[in-house]
Amino acid sequence: MPPTAPVRANASGMLRGGLLFIGLLLIAANLRTAITSVGPVLGDIRADLGINAVTASVLISIPLVAFGVFSPVAPLLSSRFGLERTLGGALIVLAVGIIARSLPGMWLLWTGTALLGLAIAVLNVLLPALVKRDYPARVGSVTGTYSAVQTGLAAVAAGVAVPIAGADGHGWRLSLGIWAGLALIAFAVFLPQLRFGPGPRTASNAPGSRQASKAPDDGSAAAPTAPGRRFRSPWGAALAWQVTLFMGLQSTIYYTVVTWWPQVEQSTGVSAAVAGWHQVAYQMFGLLGTLLCAATISRLRDQRAIAIAISALMFIGILGQLTLPSFGLVWISSIGIGSGASIVLALALLGLRTHHHGQSAALSGMAQSIGYLLAATGPIVISVLHDATGGWMLSLTVLLAVVVAQVVFGILGSRNRLIEERVPRR
Repeated sequence: MPPTAPVRANASGMLRGGLLFIGLLLIAANLRTAITSVGPVLGDIRADLGINAVTASVLISIPLVAFGVFSPVAPLLSSRFGLERTLGGALIVLAVGIIARSLPGMWLLWTGTALLGLAIAVLNVLLPALVKRDYPARVGSVTGTYSAVQTGLAAVAAGVAVPIAGADGHGWRLSLGIWAGLALIAFAVFLPQLRFGPGPRTASNAPGSRQASKAPDDGSAAAPTAPGRRFRSPWGAALAWQVTLFMGLQSTIYYTVVTWWPQVEQSTGVSAAVAGWHQVAYQMFGLLGTLLCAATISRLRDQRAIAIAISALMFIGILGQLTLPSFGLVWISSIGIGSGASIVLALALLGLRTHHHGQSAALSGMAQSIGYLLAATGPIVISVLHDATGGWMLSLTVLLAVVVAQVVFGILGSRNRLIEERVPRR
């Protein structure tokens, strides 16, 4: 009779690998929903709480500031408690923050927003490290897959925010609070990983396999993981700064468009309802961009052509809105494809430019800290320029300059290179 123990071990490994992959996707689904659900009901929040536009802008920027402040802490937490347990804890904090934000009380609104920003910062940083560790041969494709889920759920959150807010007496509080359920579902699916940690993957082609392919799909060398391995800090590497600035500049475009584009379109005569649906289109075309980028990364040894193409789409969309605003849907769609592809590229570079998951986590903490602090200033600067000039021309011109800088650092960061490691002296 054939031995049953290896068969059971193999089946157990496949099950855990499948749960890990599903859990990874569910974590990704939580990365934007708590943010994109706010914009469509921001008017209701302002009217209900009696806050002005400046206060509302600060409220929207709090998660981005939290991303910048807490991103460097995430690798330290992972080193202390383990990657799985840190991700699981962040999901619980996210659920608590979302619930707190939706409860009556101004202090709960601010505290909950800060908590969910902290939680998403940790998830943002450690998810690429998880991909680098468990999918070293498929960094590009797995990153594209989870980015597509992230973008798709962001579109759903934006699209259903107003209907939920108006469907019953709970209004905007229910519209924001409902997403705590998604965080708890992700935690439940990811729970086995918290108990057992990174167990062996026995099926080489299973979704959770660390050996799904002998050669990476991105042209980079997959280095073995070494627990406790010492490596050069990315803060002193030029390549790390190039990746970081690309991350920050593309995020600046995304959060500026999410925050102010409806106002830009309404200034040209577009109704608020149509501008809102254009935001849904922006997210959906972003989903298309994530899928296209994920499929393309696997076919190129470096990613410079991708960086140029996605920046060109964003430049065309912004310039088109400036010159031919009547074709607003075309321009927001072009920006959406570029934005969706750019976040995939930015996240993939965190793994493609590093030797192993520890170094990837360190680069992720650096890139997302500096990147999101930069992104947090974008909507504020754009609004200040608008108030100073009374129009959007100067603001959009500045966004064009941001895209130009983005393509420069995108080209530099997308070269087929790795951040050097410093071998400690014995």
